[in-house]
Parts: sequence; structure tokens; C-alpha cells
Amino acid sequence: MPQLPHYLKETPSQTAGPYVHIGLAPGAAGFEIYDQELGRDIAGPNAKGERVRVEGMVTDGTGSPVKDVLLEVWQANADGIYAHPEHAGAVEDGFRGWGRVITDFGTGNWEFDTVKPGPVMGRNGHIMAPHINLLIVARGINTGLNTRIYFDDEAQANAADPVLSLIEWEHRRQTLIARRSERDGTVAYRFDICLQGDGETVFFDI
Repeated sequence: MPQLPHYLKETPSQTAGPYVHIGLAPGAAGFEIYDQELGRDIAGPNAKGERVRVEGMVTDGTGSPVKDVLLEVWQANADGIYAHPEHAGAVEDGFRGWGRVITDFGTGNWEFDTVKPGPVMGRNGHIMAPHINLLIVARGINTGLNTRIYFDDEAQANAADPVLSLIEWEHRRQTLIARRSERDGTVAYRFDICLQGDGETVFFDI
């Protein structure tokens, strides 16, 4: 019987394939496979709080849009509570707090509708400013990139946020701040994501 080696070699890395968005978000890619696709409804119809649209574009190091990106979104509700079995009954009926969106194949833009989250209790009792978590998956990325969306109209909360405070340079912190605008009665926050270069978005190793 052959002996096992003393160590195993690392499996070769592989980036997300060109059809990752079809596999993970087929409905958004135009393939109606499921009657109800997992993760398409982030807030649900019963969620309280301010209804907002979050939108943006993912660009590469040259500033060109990346058009085959999948983004996973998760957030707390307006009371700062995540949908989790430990919080049964603490969030609104139908509030998932999680979803998937893909970039438009023509323009590279992405968007989703939700409710603006509230401040969240973090570790050691520290309050975190309202934010939305993102995981970015695309060709050319070996491991999904984690980042956060904060809101420019939450300046006081942002200044006290324990995560933002870890980022030394102000111009780097600004890559995590979404800009508010209003169009035709819709509140929108713009959050562009830069994968490389001088304006690279801050990503977290979690």
C-alpha cells in the first residue's frame, strides 16, 4: 500500500469563469430557471425605513467598466438587525437582508432597491455606522472581494465607525462612501467600485 506524502500541494487557483453570473443569478442573466430565485428580494414588501436605490459601476485599473460582475449584498434592517435565526421575530416578515445582482452586460452598471439600514451593534459593544456589505466576484478575481458601502449623509456616524477608523488616509476612506441624490422622487446612492489603480476601493480580508 503506497504511503501518503507528508504534505499536500496547494490546489491551483482558478478565477471565476465567464458564466458565473448565469450559475449564481440566472434570472438576472435572462434565464428563468426557478419559479422563485434565491436572493433576488433584499428587503421585502414589509420592511420599514427609507426606501433607497443603490447603484454604481465596477471598473478595472484602466477605468474601463467590467461587465460580467456578480455582487452579493447583505445588510441589516432599519433597526440595525440582521435576518438570522438568533434574531427570530426581530426583523420584518419577508426581510431577507441578502441578495444578488449582476452588472449590465452592455453598460457595466448595477443597481438594487432596498431600505437604508440602521446602525449595527458590532464587536465589544461598538456601534457601527449604517452600511451595506458587498462581495464581488468576476473573471480575473481569484477570491471574492469584500467591501462596504457607507452613506455620505451619515457623517457623524461614519466618523465614529470602528471599521472606517482603521483606514488611515481620508482619501482611502472616501472610496467606501456612497453619494446621495434624488431623481423623480427616488433616493439613490451612487457607489462606484474600482478594482485597481490610484482610486482602488478599500477591500477587507475577512
